[in-house]
Amino acid sequence: MRTPAALVLAAAVLLGGAAPAHAITPEPVAPPSSVVAISVDGLNVEAVRQLGAAGAPTLHRMLDEGAGTLNARTELEQTVTLPNHTSMLTGRRIDADAGGHGVTWDGDRPGTTVQGAAGHPVGSVFSAVHTAGGSAALYTTKEKFELYERSWPAGVDTCRFTANQRRLVRLARADLADGAPTFTFLHVSLPDRAGHAYGGMSPQYLDAVRRTDKQLGTVLRAVAGHEVTVILTADHGFATGATDHSAKRNVENYRIPFLVWGSGVAHSDLYATNPTFRDPRGRRPAYAGKQPVRNGDVANLALDLLGLGPVRGSGIDPEQTLSVD
Repeated sequence: MRTPAALVLAAAVLLGGAAPAHAITPEPVAPPSSVVAISVDGLNVEAVRQLGAAGAPTLHRMLDEGAGTLNARTELEQTVTLPNHTSMLTGRRIDADAGGHGVTWDGDRPGTTVQGAAGHPVGSVFSAVHTAGGSAALYTTKEKFELYERSWPAGVDTCRFTANQRRLVRLARADLADGAPTFTFLHVSLPDRAGHAYGGMSPQYLDAVRRTDKQLGTVLRAVAGHEVTVILTADHGFATGATDHSAKRNVENYRIPFLVWGSGVAHSDLYATNPTFRDPRGRRPAYAGKQPVRNGDVANLALDLLGLGPVRGSGIDPEQTLSVD
């Protein structure tokens, strides 16, 4: 775990420790200062394999140069968009009765918050970075993600929505080039939309993955050589031939990629270098015992890379043991 001196106070506050009497305002986040988390909505890992390096060069670059696995898992309870993205941002499972965030719906519900769903305060990467004096941005192709701006209004400094994925990626890339926020969350959804319209792994679906890969390649080129680490995962997969991904017992729906690339990241297979995690092979493990890498690991890994402690109250790797260096 990285612990830059400038973050010691902020980490103590996040973990519930007492701050020195003279320290009222948390110090700003120090370099390495930026993490970009990318969620490719509905990405089936079979598409990554089938397209290969020729059809998906960006994803294969992350595999070849970074730390990753094509056998990560969604959250156990559901394989749908909003519940799993909320886990990525909070480090919590879905079921509120088991300490999760409680966001079980997947539509746009104006006025709702994650805190309301859980029935108590819930922290996130956004709120943790804000407490540490950093900045955060949210870019999304789906309007329902306004849930996160409502839930952590002080933590989301920039929120951009457009259904046009190409335009959204261009906006994110321009903002990153202008000075990367401490934490950026970029959500893209062409594969998910093609899957719903034409079926998972259809020619149209594979073309959507190709186009998404090409667009994300511009983001990697924009941050290459800078103190930026990129985490890429998915909220769920998309079963072959299906136009729905809610069947949580279908391996193509619950198996997802988890890739980490950029500053400070060494090339590795995440399961080979992290003995506290267990490769689930084809299984869908519950939350007892050794865990697979999950999309919910985004939250505490991002904070660890920034030298910060875990999201308060999180239950997915709150010890921050997942290592990528």
